[in-house]
Amino acid sequence: MKVLLAYPEFPDTFWSFKHALRFPGKRSAYPPLGLLTVSALLPPSWEKRLVDSNVQRLKDSDLQWADVVFFSGMIVQGSSMKEQIARAKRLGKRTVVGGPIASAHDPSISQADHIVEGEAEDVIGELAGDLERGAAKPQYSSPQMVDVTRTPLPDLHLASMGRYSCMSIQFSRGCPFTCEFCDIIEIYGRRPRTKTPDQVCAELDQLYRLGWRGSVFMVDDNFIGNKKSVKALLPRLVEWMREHKFPFTLFTEASLNLAEDEEMLELMRAAHFTRVFLGIETPVAESLKETTKFQNLRKDLLESVRLIQAYGMEVMAGFIVGFDNDPPDVFDRQIEFIRQAAIPLSMVGLLTALPNTQLWRRLKAEGRLLKSSLGNNTLADLNFIPRMDTQELLEGYRRILRTIYNPREYFQRTSAFLSQLGSGSRSPLVFSDLVALSRSLWRQGLLSNYRQEYWKFLVQSLRLHRQHFSKAVTLAIMGHHFFALTSATETN
Repeated sequence: MKVLLAYPEFPDTFWSFKHALRFPGKRSAYPPLGLLTVSALLPPSWEKRLVDSNVQRLKDSDLQWADVVFFSGMIVQGSSMKEQIARAKRLGKRTVVGGPIASAHDPSISQADHIVEGEAEDVIGELAGDLERGAAKPQYSSPQMVDVTRTPLPDLHLASMGRYSCMSIQFSRGCPFTCEFCDIIEIYGRRPRTKTPDQVCAELDQLYRLGWRGSVFMVDDNFIGNKKSVKALLPRLVEWMREHKFPFTLFTEASLNLAEDEEMLELMRAAHFTRVFLGIETPVAESLKETTKFQNLRKDLLESVRLIQAYGMEVMAGFIVGFDNDPPDVFDRQIEFIRQAAIPLSMVGLLTALPNTQLWRRLKAEGRLLKSSLGNNTLADLNFIPRMDTQELLEGYRRILRTIYNPREYFQRTSAFLSQLGSGSRSPLVFSDLVALSRSLWRQGLLSNYRQEYWKFLVQSLRLHRQHFSKAVTLAIMGHHFFALTSATETN
């Protein structure tokens, strides 16, 4: 059989990094790791083709080539997926949908012929056999959380690697915590399951063999969810990196209790981790208690961020407004915390009730749900009735964005971060970095309306933070994306 693996387009959001990716000449941040893993699970006799709509156009000829089209994606990709499913069906193709959007029972996929809910490893064989016999069922569901030590290497050779700014690998699934708004624990469970160190090193070997050099994102939703397994992995990662002369820089997502374990921080620094995304959410203790994010209450938030930064890792963080216990001054407190913590890339969003989460169930019981989530926690996706006046919440949210992504404020915060950043790993220099620098000097340094602040920042970085200058350039470019998105938010 011929299978087309189709990945729908992401809308332009803070997470798309669309306006920053143009500088190094890339089309998307990461390839679709889930689809590439599904590809590896399919019968080797099947012919496979990947079309990621974020890096290339899905053509009718691609659809006509296929016997069956496999779609995967997240809720935020629902609009694009709905349109692509309709195109495939008009051409008489069988359609299969899996991934988080299927587990969320999103209405945009209702026209698909076959829906796979949950993880693929335990159902893909049955689905493939049924498709070959022409007897596939409308619905498939994984009966249990899978053993990820049986997960094969993804079919990375199907991806046009040069079109992405970063590659991705996965170590674990699941998270031990109970954050009310989070759907990870609903889909992947609260007992983090991990691959073996040998599996992770094999994935790095594959990337190295395919010629990749540069950033690698470890896509775990909480890299340190199973600390025992992480501490078994990290020495192997350090060894692998040293043997291969550090061809990659790593970044990941973790819970804030990472700051409670300096042994782990030191191992991560040695393994070339240069950035970690943390779910800080809010400096308001009552709101953290409301959402049962108790792990963020065990240690001072600022102290935790600064300790991680001191180990040479940039902290990128998520923040949320719209909790029931948010006080009227929550917007000022968020701004002040982001400023004091010196977190350049602060992803501030409105609380949204994702399907099948504890928050969704509570708000539904309270009669406060308004609509299904679009998976985009910005002004377009307030899908419940907040305790705070809605207009006050929306205007306060806009004020946070226009404050923290005012170019002067952003560059000042980034300079403060570089002052706090401890010694760490240097990123391997690749050609796209030089392209990005030249385009940054032209577009930001000469054409932008914030060029004065840009040059002041670059000169200060060269003078005071020479050892982190490449990081300064990267953050200047990423700032451009946030400036553009914030400006668009103001006009909506």
